[in-house]
Amino acid sequence: MTAKLRTPAAQYLRMSTERQQYSIENQSLAVRRYSEVEGFEIIQTYSDAGKSGLALRNRPGLCQLLEDVVGRKCKYKAVLVYDVSRWGRFQDSDEPACYEFLCKSAGIPVHYCAETFGNESSFANMMMKALKRTMAGEYSRELSAKVFEGHKRLARLGFKQGGLAGYGFRRFLLSREGETKQQLRDGEHKSIATDRVVLVPGTQEEVQVVREIYRLFIEEQYSVLHIVRELNRRGIRRRDGGIWKHGAVRIILSHPKYAGCHVYGRTSQKLCTASVPVPRNQWTVAPRAFDAMVDQATFDAVQRVKGEQAKNQTNEVMLERLRHLLATKGRLSYSIVSSSPDVPSPSTYRLRFGSLRRAYDLIGFGKPEDFGLSVDIRRRTQALREKLMNQIQTTFPEHIQIIGKGGRRRSLLQLDEIFISVRTARSVKTETGILKWIVDAAPRESNYLTLQARLTPANDGIQDLYIFPSFKKLRFSLRQEDKWLDRGIPLHNLGEFCKVARLIRSS
Repeated sequence: MTAKLRTPAAQYLRMSTERQQYSIENQSLAVRRYSEVEGFEIIQTYSDAGKSGLALRNRPGLCQLLEDVVGRKCKYKAVLVYDVSRWGRFQDSDEPACYEFLCKSAGIPVHYCAETFGNESSFANMMMKALKRTMAGEYSRELSAKVFEGHKRLARLGFKQGGLAGYGFRRFLLSREGETKQQLRDGEHKSIATDRVVLVPGTQEEVQVVREIYRLFIEEQYSVLHIVRELNRRGIRRRDGGIWKHGAVRIILSHPKYAGCHVYGRTSQKLCTASVPVPRNQWTVAPRAFDAMVDQATFDAVQRVKGEQAKNQTNEVMLERLRHLLATKGRLSYSIVSSSPDVPSPSTYRLRFGSLRRAYDLIGFGKPEDFGLSVDIRRRTQALREKLMNQIQTTFPEHIQIIGKGGRRRSLLQLDEIFISVRTARSVKTETGILKWIVDAAPRESNYLTLQARLTPANDGIQDLYIFPSFKKLRFSLRQEDKWLDRGIPLHNLGEFCKVARLIRSS
Protein backbone atom coordinates (compact mmCIF):
# COMPACT_ATOMS: atom_id res chain seq x y z
CA MET A 1 0.00 0.00 0.00
CA THR A 2 1.60 3.26 -1.12
CA ALA A 3 1.71 6.34 1.10
CA LYS A 4 -0.39 9.29 0.05
CA LEU A 5 1.65 11.98 -1.65
CA ARG A 6 1.78 15.27 0.21
CA THR A 7 1.37 18.67 -1.46
CA PRO A 8 4.64 20.65 -1.50
CA ALA A 9 4.31 23.95 0.35
CA ALA A 10 6.37 26.93 1.57
CA GLN A 11 6.06 28.48 5.00
CA TYR A 12 6.33 32.20 5.69
CA LEU A 13 7.46 33.21 9.19
CA ARG A 14 7.67 36.70 10.66
CA MET A 15 8.52 37.86 14.17
CA SER A 16 7.77 41.53 14.70
CA THR A 17 9.30 43.60 17.47
CA GLU A 18 5.85 44.39 18.82
CA ARG A 19 4.85 40.75 19.46
CA GLN A 20 7.90 38.90 20.69
CA GLN A 21 5.82 36.02 22.06
CA TYR A 22 5.17 34.94 18.47
CA SER A 23 8.67 33.53 18.06
CA ILE A 24 9.86 32.06 14.80
CA GLU A 25 10.12 28.63 16.45
CA ASN A 26 6.53 28.72 17.76
CA GLN A 27 5.17 29.77 14.40
CA SER A 28 7.14 27.09 12.59
CA LEU A 29 5.90 24.41 15.01
CA ALA A 30 2.25 25.43 14.52
CA VAL A 31 2.64 25.56 10.74
CA ARG A 32 4.25 22.10 10.67
CA ARG A 33 1.44 20.63 12.75
CA TYR A 34 -1.07 22.13 10.32
CA SER A 35 0.87 20.75 7.34
CA GLU A 36 0.87 17.24 8.80
CA VAL A 37 -2.88 17.28 9.39
CA GLU A 38 -3.78 18.88 6.04
CA GLY A 39 -1.36 16.86 3.92
CA PHE A 40 1.32 19.41 3.08
CA GLU A 41 5.09 18.94 2.94
CA ILE A 42 7.16 22.07 3.67
CA ILE A 43 9.97 22.30 1.14
CA GLN A 44 10.94 25.98 1.49
CA THR A 45 10.98 28.61 4.20
CA TYR A 46 10.77 32.39 3.88
CA SER A 47 11.46 34.38 7.01
CA ASP A 48 11.49 37.98 8.25
CA ALA A 49 12.89 37.95 11.79
CA GLY A 50 12.38 41.10 13.82
CA LYS A 51 10.45 42.84 11.02
CA SER A 52 7.43 45.07 11.42
CA GLY A 53 4.44 44.09 9.32
CA LEU A 54 3.66 47.67 8.29
CA ALA A 55 5.58 47.96 5.02
CA LEU A 56 6.54 45.49 2.31
CA ARG A 57 9.81 47.27 1.46
CA ASN A 58 11.32 46.33 4.84
CA ARG A 59 10.56 42.62 4.50
CA PRO A 60 13.00 40.84 2.17
CA GLY A 61 11.53 37.42 2.97
CA LEU A 62 8.03 38.32 1.79
CA CYS A 63 9.44 40.24 -1.18
CA GLN A 64 11.38 37.15 -2.26
CA LEU A 65 8.29 34.96 -1.81
CA LEU A 66 6.17 37.22 -4.02
CA GLU A 67 8.96 37.45 -6.59
CA ASP A 68 9.26 33.65 -6.76
CA VAL A 69 5.49 33.17 -6.99
CA VAL A 70 4.86 35.81 -9.64
CA GLY A 71 7.94 34.73 -11.60
CA ARG A 72 6.86 31.07 -11.51
CA LYS A 73 10.20 30.16 -9.91
CA CYS A 74 8.75 28.01 -7.11
CA LYS A 75 8.10 24.28 -6.87
CA TYR A 76 5.56 24.46 -4.05
CA LYS A 77 1.78 24.59 -4.46
CA ALA A 78 0.74 26.54 -1.35
CA VAL A 79 2.03 29.06 1.18
CA LEU A 80 1.43 28.39 4.89
CA VAL A 81 1.30 31.32 7.36
CA TYR A 82 0.62 31.26 11.10
CA ASP A 83 -2.15 33.88 11.03
CA VAL A 84 -3.32 37.00 9.21
CA SER A 85 -1.17 39.35 11.33
CA ARG A 86 2.01 37.41 10.41
CA TRP A 87 1.23 38.04 6.72
CA GLY A 88 1.17 41.73 7.53
CA ARG A 89 -0.36 44.56 9.54
CA PHE A 90 -0.68 46.80 6.50
CA GLN A 91 -2.59 50.02 7.14
CA ASP A 92 -4.59 49.59 3.94
CA SER A 93 -6.47 46.28 4.23
CA ASP A 94 -6.51 46.03 0.42
CA GLU A 95 -2.70 45.68 0.38
CA PRO A 96 -2.48 42.22 2.01
CA ALA A 97 -5.49 41.14 -0.04
CA CYS A 98 -3.59 42.18 -3.18
CA TYR A 99 -0.50 40.15 -2.26
CA GLU A 100 -2.65 37.14 -1.38
CA PHE A 101 -4.45 37.49 -4.73
CA LEU A 102 -1.10 37.49 -6.57
CA CYS A 103 -0.32 34.13 -4.99
CA LYS A 104 -3.78 32.75 -5.67
CA SER A 105 -3.76 33.88 -9.31
CA ALA A 106 -0.46 32.02 -9.77
CA GLY A 107 -2.14 28.86 -8.50
CA ILE A 108 -0.56 29.06 -5.04
CA PRO A 109 -3.16 29.77 -2.33
CA VAL A 110 -2.26 31.15 1.10
CA HIS A 111 -3.32 29.04 4.10
CA TYR A 112 -3.58 30.53 7.60
CA CYS A 113 -2.77 27.80 10.10
CA ALA A 114 -3.94 29.24 13.45
CA GLU A 115 -7.07 31.20 12.55
CA THR A 116 -10.59 30.34 13.69
CA PHE A 117 -11.96 30.62 10.14
CA GLY A 118 -11.28 28.07 7.44
CA ASN A 119 -9.28 28.57 4.28
CA GLU A 120 -12.14 27.70 1.92
CA SER A 121 -13.51 30.52 -0.23
CA SER A 122 -16.89 30.65 1.46
CA PHE A 123 -18.68 33.94 2.10
CA ALA A 124 -18.31 33.63 5.87
CA ASN A 125 -14.59 32.87 5.65
CA MET A 126 -13.96 35.73 3.23
CA MET A 127 -15.79 38.18 5.49
CA MET A 128 -13.89 36.99 8.55
CA LYS A 129 -10.57 37.26 6.71
CA ALA A 130 -11.31 40.83 5.61
CA LEU A 131 -12.26 41.72 9.19
CA LYS A 132 -9.04 40.19 10.57
CA ARG A 133 -6.97 42.16 8.03
CA THR A 134 -8.61 45.37 9.21
CA MET A 135 -8.12 44.39 12.86
CA ALA A 136 -4.41 43.65 12.20
CA GLY A 137 -3.90 47.16 10.80
CA GLU A 138 -5.96 48.75 13.57
CA TYR A 139 -3.85 46.98 16.20
CA SER A 140 -0.75 48.73 14.86
CA ARG A 141 -2.49 52.11 14.89
CA GLU A 142 -3.66 51.66 18.47
CA LEU A 143 -0.27 50.39 19.61
CA SER A 144 1.48 53.30 17.90
CA ALA A 145 -0.79 55.79 19.67
CA LYS A 146 -0.23 54.13 23.07
CA VAL A 147 3.54 53.99 22.62
CA PHE A 148 3.62 57.64 21.51
CA GLU A 149 1.64 58.74 24.57
CA GLY A 150 3.98 56.74 26.79
CA HIS A 151 7.00 58.40 25.20
CA LYS A 152 5.48 61.84 25.70
CA ARG A 153 4.81 61.11 29.37
CA LEU A 154 8.44 60.08 29.91
CA ALA A 155 9.67 63.08 27.90
CA ARG A 156 7.74 65.43 30.19
CA LEU A 157 9.71 63.90 33.07
CA GLY A 158 12.97 64.75 31.29
CA PHE A 159 13.90 61.27 30.07
CA LYS A 160 15.43 60.86 26.63
CA GLN A 161 13.54 58.69 24.16
CA GLY A 162 16.19 57.20 21.88
CA GLY A 163 18.69 58.83 19.55
CA LEU A 164 22.26 59.99 20.00
CA ALA A 165 23.35 62.26 22.83
CA GLY A 166 24.91 64.88 20.57
CA TYR A 167 28.16 66.80 20.94
CA GLY A 168 28.88 67.84 24.52
CA PHE A 169 26.48 65.33 26.08
CA ARG A 170 26.59 61.75 27.35
CA ARG A 171 23.73 59.33 27.92
CA PHE A 172 23.43 57.90 31.43
CA LEU A 173 21.26 55.01 32.51
CA LEU A 174 19.08 55.38 35.60
CA SER A 175 17.33 52.63 37.53
CA ARG A 176 13.62 52.70 38.27
CA GLU A 177 14.47 54.30 41.62
CA GLY A 178 16.46 57.05 39.91
CA GLU A 179 19.91 55.73 40.85
CA THR A 180 22.71 56.20 38.31
CA LYS A 181 23.77 52.87 36.84
CA GLN A 182 26.26 53.52 34.02
CA GLN A 183 27.13 55.61 31.00
CA LEU A 184 25.82 54.29 27.69
CA ARG A 185 28.28 54.25 24.83
CA ASP A 186 27.22 54.92 21.24
CA GLY A 187 25.23 51.95 19.98
CA GLU A 188 24.34 50.69 23.47
CA HIS A 189 20.74 50.50 24.63
CA LYS A 190 19.00 49.84 27.90
CA SER A 191 18.09 46.18 28.45
CA ILE A 192 15.51 46.66 31.24
CA ALA A 193 12.23 48.31 30.25
CA THR A 194 11.88 50.22 33.53
CA ASP A 195 15.32 51.85 33.23
CA ARG A 196 15.48 55.44 31.99
CA VAL A 197 18.02 57.49 30.04
CA VAL A 198 19.06 61.08 30.78
CA LEU A 199 21.57 63.47 29.24
CA VAL A 200 24.47 64.85 31.25
CA PRO A 201 27.30 67.16 30.13
CA GLY A 202 30.34 65.45 28.65
CA THR A 203 33.93 66.52 29.11
CA GLN A 204 34.75 70.04 30.20
CA GLU A 205 36.57 70.58 26.89
CA GLU A 206 33.41 69.79 24.91
CA VAL A 207 31.28 72.05 27.10
CA GLN A 208 33.74 74.91 26.52
CA VAL A 209 33.59 74.33 22.75
CA VAL A 210 29.79 74.60 22.83
CA ARG A 211 29.97 77.86 24.77
CA GLU A 212 32.62 79.19 22.41
CA ILE A 213 30.37 78.47 19.42
CA TYR A 214 27.61 80.54 21.01
CA ARG A 215 30.07 83.32 21.90
CA LEU A 216 31.44 83.51 18.36
CA PHE A 217 27.92 83.70 16.94
CA ILE A 218 26.59 86.37 19.35
CA GLU A 219 29.58 88.47 20.39
CA GLU A 220 31.83 88.14 17.35
CA GLN A 221 28.85 87.92 14.93
CA TYR A 222 30.45 85.03 13.08
CA SER A 223 28.36 83.18 10.50
CA VAL A 224 27.95 79.43 10.90
CA LEU A 225 30.41 78.86 8.07
CA HIS A 226 32.91 81.21 9.72
CA ILE A 227 32.58 79.29 12.99
CA VAL A 228 33.21 76.02 11.17
CA ARG A 229 36.40 77.38 9.65
CA GLU A 230 37.55 78.81 12.99
CA LEU A 231 37.05 75.51 14.84
CA ASN A 232 38.92 73.58 12.17
CA ARG A 233 41.69 76.21 12.09
CA ARG A 234 42.20 75.73 15.84
CA GLY A 235 42.47 71.98 15.36
CA ILE A 236 39.34 71.23 17.42
CA ARG A 237 37.79 67.92 16.46
CA ARG A 238 34.39 66.39 16.99
CA ARG A 239 33.93 63.31 19.19
CA ASP A 240 34.45 60.94 16.26
CA GLY A 241 37.70 62.68 15.32
CA GLY A 242 36.21 64.30 12.23
CA ILE A 243 36.39 67.92 11.20
CA TRP A 244 33.55 70.34 11.86
CA LYS A 245 30.92 70.87 9.19
CA HIS A 246 28.06 73.29 8.75
CA GLY A 247 25.34 70.90 9.94
CA ALA A 248 27.11 70.03 13.20
CA VAL A 249 27.47 73.67 14.23
CA ARG A 250 23.93 74.50 13.12
CA ILE A 251 22.50 71.76 15.39
CA ILE A 252 24.43 73.08 18.40
CA LEU A 253 23.11 76.59 17.75
CA SER A 254 19.50 75.47 17.35
CA HIS A 255 18.84 72.49 19.63
CA PRO A 256 17.04 73.43 22.91
CA LYS A 257 18.91 70.75 24.88
CA TYR A 258 21.95 73.05 25.06
CA ALA A 259 19.79 75.39 27.13
CA GLY A 260 18.75 72.46 29.35
CA CYS A 261 15.34 71.96 27.69
CA HIS A 262 14.23 68.49 26.57
CA VAL A 263 12.04 68.58 23.44
CA TYR A 264 10.32 65.49 22.05
CA GLY A 265 8.16 65.06 18.96
CA ARG A 266 9.56 67.77 16.69
CA THR A 267 9.06 65.39 13.75
CA SER A 268 6.70 62.50 13.24
CA GLN A 269 7.30 59.23 11.41
CA LYS A 270 4.46 56.97 12.49
CA LEU A 271 3.59 53.61 10.93
CA CYS A 272 6.48 53.66 8.42
CA THR A 273 5.34 56.93 6.86
CA ALA A 274 7.72 59.68 5.74
CA SER A 275 9.12 61.94 8.43
CA VAL A 276 7.21 65.21 8.64
CA PRO A 277 7.74 68.30 10.83
CA VAL A 278 5.32 68.78 13.71
CA PRO A 279 3.94 72.24 14.60
CA ARG A 280 5.76 73.81 17.54
CA ASN A 281 2.60 73.94 19.68
CA GLN A 282 2.41 70.12 19.53
CA TRP A 283 5.94 69.47 20.81
CA THR A 284 6.46 67.90 24.21
CA VAL A 285 8.71 70.23 26.19
CA ALA A 286 10.38 69.68 29.56
CA PRO A 287 12.27 72.83 30.72
CA ARG A 288 15.34 72.40 32.95
CA ALA A 289 15.50 68.68 32.21
CA PHE A 290 19.29 68.73 31.71
CA ASP A 291 22.20 70.80 32.94
CA ALA A 292 22.31 73.82 30.61
CA MET A 293 25.52 74.65 28.75
CA VAL A 294 24.28 78.13 27.82
CA ASP A 295 21.68 80.22 29.60
CA GLN A 296 18.20 80.62 28.14
CA ALA A 297 18.72 84.30 27.28
CA THR A 298 21.76 83.46 25.14
CA PHE A 299 19.95 80.62 23.41
CA ASP A 300 16.93 82.83 22.65
CA ALA A 301 19.20 85.58 21.31
CA VAL A 302 20.76 83.12 18.86
CA GLN A 303 17.33 82.00 17.64
CA ARG A 304 16.26 85.61 17.06
CA VAL A 305 19.37 86.37 15.02
CA LYS A 306 18.93 83.22 12.94
CA GLY A 307 15.28 84.05 12.36
CA GLU A 308 16.11 87.55 11.17
CA GLN A 309 18.81 86.24 8.86
CA ALA A 310 16.32 83.93 7.18
CA LYS A 311 13.60 86.59 6.90
CA ASN A 312 15.90 89.17 5.37
CA GLN A 313 16.21 87.17 2.14
CA THR A 314 13.29 86.55 -0.18
CA ASN A 315 12.93 83.31 -2.09
CA GLU A 316 14.01 84.97 -5.31
CA VAL A 317 17.15 86.43 -3.70
CA MET A 318 18.11 83.01 -2.35
CA LEU A 319 17.54 81.38 -5.75
CA GLU A 320 19.47 84.12 -7.54
CA ARG A 321 22.48 83.53 -5.30
CA LEU A 322 22.24 79.84 -6.11
CA ARG A 323 22.14 80.64 -9.86
CA HIS A 324 25.24 82.83 -9.51
CA LEU A 325 27.04 80.04 -7.66
CA LEU A 326 26.11 77.58 -10.41
CA ALA A 327 27.41 79.94 -13.08
CA THR A 328 30.67 80.35 -11.15
CA LYS A 329 31.30 76.70 -10.26
CA GLY A 330 29.63 75.01 -13.21
CA ARG A 331 27.79 72.58 -10.93
CA LEU A 332 26.22 72.39 -7.47
CA SER A 333 26.53 70.02 -4.54
CA TYR A 334 25.98 70.05 -0.80
CA SER A 335 29.66 70.72 -0.12
CA ILE A 336 29.84 73.52 -2.71
CA VAL A 337 26.78 75.28 -1.28
CA SER A 338 27.84 74.84 2.36
CA SER A 339 31.35 76.16 1.70
CA SER A 340 30.22 79.29 -0.18
CA PRO A 341 30.03 82.29 2.20
CA ASP A 342 27.78 84.36 -0.08
CA VAL A 343 25.10 81.68 -0.32
CA PRO A 344 22.65 80.61 2.44
CA SER A 345 23.36 77.27 4.06
CA PRO A 346 21.87 74.02 2.71
CA SER A 347 19.68 73.82 5.82
CA THR A 348 18.25 77.27 5.06
CA TYR A 349 17.31 76.14 1.55
CA ARG A 350 15.83 72.98 3.04
CA LEU A 351 13.68 74.96 5.47
CA ARG A 352 12.55 77.44 2.81
CA PHE A 353 11.96 75.09 -0.16
CA GLY A 354 11.58 71.67 1.45
CA SER A 355 14.89 70.29 0.18
CA LEU A 356 18.09 71.38 -1.52
CA ARG A 357 17.12 69.35 -4.59
CA ARG A 358 13.87 71.33 -4.84
CA ALA A 359 15.88 74.57 -4.89
CA TYR A 360 18.04 73.03 -7.64
CA ASP A 361 14.90 72.26 -9.65
CA LEU A 362 13.66 75.84 -9.35
CA ILE A 363 16.82 77.19 -11.01
CA GLY A 364 16.85 74.48 -13.69
CA PHE A 365 19.62 72.37 -12.18
CA GLY A 366 18.40 68.88 -11.42
CA LYS A 367 18.62 66.61 -14.44
CA PRO A 368 20.43 63.29 -13.82
CA GLU A 369 23.32 64.33 -16.05
CA ASP A 370 23.87 67.41 -13.86
CA PHE A 371 25.00 65.21 -11.02
CA GLY A 372 27.42 63.12 -13.06
CA LEU A 373 28.37 59.47 -12.66
CA SER A 374 29.04 59.69 -8.92
CA VAL A 375 25.35 59.63 -7.99
CA ASP A 376 24.77 56.49 -10.09
CA ILE A 377 27.77 54.78 -8.47
CA ARG A 378 26.56 55.71 -4.98
CA ARG A 379 23.12 54.30 -5.74
CA ARG A 380 24.59 51.06 -7.08
CA THR A 381 26.90 50.78 -4.08
CA GLN A 382 23.97 51.30 -1.70
CA ALA A 383 21.88 48.74 -3.58
CA LEU A 384 24.68 46.15 -3.40
CA ARG A 385 25.05 46.79 0.34
CA GLU A 386 21.33 46.30 0.94
CA LYS A 387 21.30 43.16 -1.20
CA LEU A 388 24.25 41.74 0.77
CA MET A 389 22.54 42.40 4.09
CA ASN A 390 19.31 40.79 2.87
CA GLN A 391 21.22 37.74 1.62
CA ILE A 392 22.86 37.28 5.03
CA GLN A 393 19.55 37.69 6.84
CA THR A 394 17.90 35.19 4.49
CA THR A 395 20.76 32.71 4.97
CA PHE A 396 20.44 32.90 8.77
CA PRO A 397 16.77 33.85 9.36
CA GLU A 398 16.77 32.64 12.97
CA HIS A 399 20.04 34.33 13.97
CA ILE A 400 20.42 37.57 11.99
CA GLN A 401 18.30 40.70 12.24
CA ILE A 402 18.60 43.92 10.27
CA ILE A 403 18.10 46.83 12.63
CA GLY A 404 17.99 50.57 12.02
CA LYS A 405 20.57 52.81 13.72
CA GLY A 406 19.73 56.54 13.59
CA GLY A 407 20.54 58.17 10.31
CA ARG A 408 19.29 58.12 6.78
CA ARG A 409 19.34 54.60 5.30
CA ARG A 410 21.67 53.42 8.03
CA SER A 411 21.24 49.91 9.39
CA LEU A 412 23.26 47.19 11.09
CA LEU A 413 23.21 43.43 11.31
CA GLN A 414 22.61 41.94 14.74
CA LEU A 415 23.84 38.45 15.63
CA ASP A 416 22.97 37.49 19.21
CA GLU A 417 24.21 40.58 21.11
CA ILE A 418 26.74 41.51 18.41
CA PHE A 419 26.24 44.59 16.21
CA ILE A 420 27.90 44.31 12.80
CA SER A 421 28.44 47.24 10.45
CA VAL A 422 28.30 46.45 6.72
CA ARG A 423 30.40 48.57 4.36
CA THR A 424 30.99 48.47 0.60
CA ALA A 425 34.19 49.86 -0.96
CA ARG A 426 33.94 50.99 -4.59
CA SER A 427 36.87 50.49 -6.92
CA VAL A 428 38.68 53.28 -8.79
CA LYS A 429 41.63 53.38 -11.18
CA THR A 430 44.42 55.87 -10.69
CA GLU A 431 45.97 57.79 -13.58
CA THR A 432 48.71 55.16 -13.69
CA GLY A 433 46.16 52.35 -14.03
CA ILE A 434 46.48 50.99 -10.48
CA LEU A 435 43.22 49.59 -9.09
CA LYS A 436 42.27 50.80 -5.62
CA TRP A 437 39.26 50.59 -3.36
CA ILE A 438 37.92 53.58 -1.42
CA VAL A 439 37.01 52.53 2.11
CA ASP A 440 34.64 54.97 3.80
CA ALA A 441 33.92 53.83 7.35
CA ALA A 442 31.08 55.12 9.51
CA PRO A 443 32.45 56.99 12.57
CA ARG A 444 29.54 55.95 14.78
CA GLU A 445 30.09 52.29 13.93
CA SER A 446 33.86 52.22 14.45
CA ASN A 447 33.65 50.02 17.57
CA TYR A 448 31.41 47.40 15.95
CA LEU A 449 32.49 44.34 14.03
CA THR A 450 32.63 45.35 10.36
CA LEU A 451 31.86 43.30 7.27
CA GLN A 452 33.81 45.01 4.50
CA ALA A 453 32.93 44.20 0.90
CA ARG A 454 35.17 45.21 -2.00
CA LEU A 455 33.32 45.70 -5.26
CA THR A 456 34.40 44.41 -8.66
CA PRO A 457 36.41 46.70 -10.98
CA ALA A 458 33.15 47.65 -12.73
CA ASN A 459 31.42 48.27 -9.37
CA ASP A 460 28.58 45.98 -10.41
CA GLY A 461 29.11 43.17 -7.89
CA ILE A 462 31.05 42.03 -4.82
CA GLN A 463 34.61 40.80 -5.34
CA ASP A 464 35.51 39.69 -1.80
CA LEU A 465 34.43 39.96 1.83
CA TYR A 466 36.38 40.48 5.07
CA ILE A 467 35.23 40.71 8.68
CA PHE A 468 37.19 43.08 10.95
CA PRO A 469 37.00 43.41 14.74
CA SER A 470 36.65 47.20 14.47
CA PHE A 471 37.28 50.12 12.11
CA LYS A 472 39.36 52.93 13.58
CA LYS A 473 40.41 54.46 10.25
CA LEU A 474 37.63 56.51 8.68
CA ARG A 475 38.57 56.99 5.02
CA PHE A 476 41.46 55.42 3.15
CA SER A 477 42.26 53.35 0.06
CA LEU A 478 43.26 49.71 -0.40
CA ARG A 479 45.23 47.97 -3.12
CA GLN A 480 44.61 44.46 -4.43
CA GLU A 481 46.92 42.61 -2.01
CA ASP A 482 46.98 45.24 0.71
CA LYS A 483 48.58 44.07 3.97
CA TRP A 484 45.96 45.99 5.91
CA LEU A 485 43.52 43.21 4.97
CA ASP A 486 45.46 40.85 7.24
CA ARG A 487 43.75 42.57 10.18
CA GLY A 488 40.52 40.82 9.23
CA ILE A 489 39.35 37.34 8.31
CA PRO A 490 38.31 36.65 4.70
CA LEU A 491 34.80 35.31 4.19
CA HIS A 492 34.83 32.71 1.42
CA ASN A 493 31.04 32.26 1.41
CA LEU A 494 28.08 33.67 3.32
CA GLY A 495 27.55 30.36 5.10
CA GLU A 496 30.63 31.15 7.21
CA PHE A 497 29.33 34.52 8.37
CA CYS A 498 27.96 33.64 11.81
CA LYS A 499 30.86 31.35 12.67
CA VAL A 500 33.52 33.91 11.74
CA ALA A 501 31.68 36.80 13.47
CA ARG A 502 31.37 34.82 16.71
CA LEU A 503 35.01 33.77 16.46
CA ILE A 504 36.22 37.37 16.14
CA ARG A 505 33.96 38.55 18.96
CA SER A 506 35.12 35.79 21.33
CA SER A 507 38.78 36.45 20.60
